[in-house]
This record gives sequence, C-alpha cells and structure tokens, in this order.
Amino acid sequence: MQEHAHDGQYARDELGSTGPAGSAAPGTVKRMTRVWALGAGIVLLVLAVVLGAYITTGNQGQPLAVDAAWMNTLLALRTTFWINVSLVFNAVGGGLIATFIVPISIAVAFLLAKRPWTASYYLIATVLGAGLVQVLKHLFGRARPEEILVHSDFGSYPSGHAANAAVMAAVLFIVFPRVWVAVAGAVYTALMMLSRNYLGAHWLSDTVGGVLLGVGVALVLWAALGPKVQAESALAGKRQPGTPESR
Repeated sequence: MQEHAHDGQYARDELGSTGPAGSAAPGTVKRMTRVWALGAGIVLLVLAVVLGAYITTGNQGQPLAVDAAWMNTLLALRTTFWINVSLVFNAVGGGLIATFIVPISIAVAFLLAKRPWTASYYLIATVLGAGLVQVLKHLFGRARPEEILVHSDFGSYPSGHAANAAVMAAVLFIVFPRVWVAVAGAVYTALMMLSRNYLGAHWLSDTVGGVLLGVGVALVLWAALGPKVQAESALAGKRQPGTPESR
C-alpha cells in the first residue's frame, strides 16, 4: 500500500526542490546549469591563454596566416568613411566611455530596478575582464600591427575592446535570455572586432582571444552569482504589472 501511495508523488532533491518522480528537480537543473557554466567558462579562459601562448611561442609572435590575410584584405578596403565609423567604436569600446560611463550607467539601471546582485555581477565581470586582459597583454607582449591608426596601450593580445564587448553581450544575454538580446550582442561584438582589425589596432587572433576571455569571465562569474541574480529576476517578474503576484 505504501508503495502505491508514492505513485505520482513528487521526489524531493538534495536541495529541497521537488519535481515529478523520476525526473530532474528544479534545484538539480539549476545546479547542473551552474556546473556547465563554470566548466564552459574555464574552457574558454584556458583557450584564450593557449591561443596567446601559441602565438607568442609557437609562432614567435608573428601574425598567423589568417591574421595576415585578413589584415591585407581590410587594408585594401580602407576608406575615410569606414575609418571614421571604426573610430566611433574605438571611442565607445575603450577609454573613459567603456571604463566608467557605460558600466556605471548599466549598473545604475539595475540598481534602480532593485537588482543589486545583477548590478554587482555586471560590474565585477567588467572589472575582472579588463584586469585579465592587462595580465595577458603583459604576459605575452605581442606587438601590434604596423598599420595601426590609433594610439593604444602596450600589448596586442588580447583585444581589450573585444573582451569588453563580449563581457557586456554575454552578461546581458545571461540576465535577459532573449533571442534579440543574443543577436544584438553578437552583432555589436562582431562589429567591435572588425573595427579593431580595420584600424590596425589588433590582429584577428587578438580579437578572438578577447572574445574567448570576455565570455569565459561572464560564465565563470555566473556559476558563482547565478542563484542571487536568478532570485532577483524572479522578484522582478512578480513586480511586473498585470502578474497575479503584483495584484
């Protein structure tokens, strides 16, 4: 009788969450998601380091074949108009705007929405990404392309502009998992990468390394702060006008 009494009941997982018997409980699914994010983030960070090591040791710091071919293609396509467009991305993706104005504005927006953990997640990811970029720049010390048109700091690998764009795109998609957010973030990151190559500030592999680093940082931090951010998202949903909880 007791065995039949358990038919159709909910099985409780180790965190106290429940789900249909024989299926993964919500708490378990969330934990699996965080483990996946941590693993994927670590893999991406390792790939960023391995790529930099290969370029500076295995390739003696010289541009890869794909780097040279891509740079030659862009040099042949340089025009005043597209240089000016790229200079806009140069300003938006670095310096005062990228370091202070954009991160603080986004963080303030989250704070006004009563989401302090989400604001912290974004700021920490931005600062950590920028810090790791500088560590790798000084570790590898790759020379920038000779065709550079802008003044930049030391080290070509990885691209700080590309890393910053990738952090922003990844964090916003993680917080707001919508198709249009993913598309907008991917397009912005791709354009930032293209602008850095077009201005001769970075080789293609520099920007790829920056993206690997930026997304990796966002995923690793999500594994640590995900539950707090998800809890805020749930509360924000309940506060939306028209939902049963808000009435």
